[in-house]
Amino acid sequence: MARLLLIAGDFVEDYEIMVPFQALQAMGHEVDAVCPEKREGDRIRTAIHDFEGDQTYTEKPGHDFTLNATFAEVEVAGYDGLVIPGGRAPEYLRLDERVLEMVRHFFEHEKPVAAICHGAQLLAAAVSLEGRRVSAYPACAPEVRLAGGDYAEIEVDQAVSSGKLVTAPAWPAHPAWLMQFNALL
Repeated sequence: MARLLLIAGDFVEDYEIMVPFQALQAMGHEVDAVCPEKREGDRIRTAIHDFEGDQTYTEKPGHDFTLNATFAEVEVAGYDGLVIPGGRAPEYLRLDERVLEMVRHFFEHEKPVAAICHGAQLLAAAVSLEGRRVSAYPACAPEVRLAGGDYAEIEVDQAVSSGKLVTAPAWPAHPAWLMQFNALL
């Protein structure tokens, strides 16, 4: 099975870290969850984003998530794929040059990448999305387009694959998103 890197940060979307972290392990993959400036055993805060009929999602406190690897010790060459959950974390993670270098590695070496929701913000900051069909939370569509991507307007429970990249708009897409990512692994 594959060895996967999951990059997250405080106020990552709760379901978008918890579900893939557990589901990918249940499929037999090894998943190392890391956060800049944090070590194995440290916790990050999560937020629950829900769709309740407002103009955008609502946000509520989520569970704390315990990291199982140390960011400073990551050697990206040893990983077969990358998982980027959404929430508010990608907004500031994209300012960290080491995070951007890590993301670039997976694209440069044509390794599978799964990004969901606001994870597209991190993709757009790290690499050109030229020639790729990319889904994300609709508010990230301008960033996908500015990075050269073809923004995929799909239902919230769907995912889209473009080469080695699998993207989805939000956590209701977990079954489709994880199935497509697993097929690439």
